[in-house]
Amino acid sequence: MTGTRFLLDSEQREFARSLDAMLTAADTPSVVRAWGAGDFAPGRALWARLAEAGVFALAVPEEYEGVGPLPVELAVAYVELGRHAVPGPVVETAAAAGLLAATGDSTHAKQLLPGIANGSVMATVKAPGGPYALDAQAADLTVTFADGALHLCTEHGPTHRSADPARHLTEPGPPAELLTQDRAAFAATDSWGTLAAAAQALGVGRALLDRTVAYVKQRKQFGTEIGTFQTVKHQLADTLLKLEFATPLLYGAALTMTRADLAAAKLTASEAAYFASRTALQLHGAIGYTEELDLSLWIRKAQALRTAWGSPSACRKRVLA
Repeated sequence: MTGTRFLLDSEQREFARSLDAMLTAADTPSVVRAWGAGDFAPGRALWARLAEAGVFALAVPEEYEGVGPLPVELAVAYVELGRHAVPGPVVETAAAAGLLAATGDSTHAKQLLPGIANGSVMATVKAPGGPYALDAQAADLTVTFADGALHLCTEHGPTHRSADPARHLTEPGPPAELLTQDRAAFAATDSWGTLAAAAQALGVGRALLDRTVAYVKQRKQFGTEIGTFQTVKHQLADTLLKLEFATPLLYGAALTMTRADLAAAKLTASEAAYFASRTALQLHGAIGYTEELDLSLWIRKAQALRTAWGSPSACRKRVLA
């Protein structure tokens, strides 16, 4: 990343393009629908390809067979994961990697971080303040907070519906093996999870805007493309401005990794994505409500990500604090 304008360098831009090309070819909407129906095989296959591209190694230090910690590159990658609505606990795996790396040269770090980096270990975390762990029934590793400490869970309870059908909200089972009581590990878990969630939300918002722009160029009313209507132009411009405003905040937070900057990035990115979802729904009309339309996959993900890893009110409190 170069300069105070938070411009990505050529390698970072090429990394984003390569992920975009790979995910476009992977037909992620079909993977998302299979994941939502409880068929995790296509998602695990895609997970392995993302691992080969180095996505999950970005939060893993080099001494544990990763390439990180590289928070800016992780933000770049997770924007693309959001743009393509990649299912599964991608954010939680980044958070778990940050957590394990913060435990120092521990036995757990040595055992688990190489697997996270190479994609053989899918991890999930019960986010701080939340009752559920995302997709615990599909994950190989579940981390939960209990009694002021971080624990591994070997069992899980019932699964509940989310605003996004591809997000399975699972009640973690009783805490089993103690991971750490180190507050620094708690902070690392929250920091990496918040960053990854903000980046994913920004990517979801960009996808919604792109799909809506393409739609208004072909939909006609009274023989005229609705994209030429002034009101429609203003709605799309407002959406673009919100996404553009969130972008430097995201990459600025990746550079500093401070609590306030990360909260600001999560707030602006998730609110921009939510605004993009409302704009997309309005401009698509009644068809936007249908599950058969791929657009619904992003609309529902934007709604779910708005409160994941920090609700708007919680993020505002962090920024003000």
